Amino acid sequence: MADNHTRSMPYRMLRTTGGATVVTLQGEIDVLAAPAPAARLDVLTAGPCPDLVLDLRPVSFIDCAGLDVPCRVRNRAQARHGRLRLVADSPPLPSDPPLRA
Repeated sequence: MADNHTRSMPYRMLRTTGGATVVTLQGEIDVLAAPAPAARLDVLTAGPCPDLVLDLRPVSFIDCAGLDVPCRVRNRAQARHGRLRLVADSPPLPSDPPLRA
């Protein structure tokens, strides 16, 4: 994580022809950066049936505050009968190896 917290906006947004709003998070999404996209995504999930695509491919670092962002969006979208889709190109985290006696 960089020591310099002067950053550009950690998200970009565009509207697709299918009607879903695509939000691309970028850079470091940490405790300092997470409030900006969280506030924008709260607005986007305020109406009925929000349809969002959250693109995480350009994210270089995400901490627990950053991980709260997609969790909150999912909960808000589901509560309003909408949906959230995530896009990522990183492999999932490996599971822990089995315990041996």
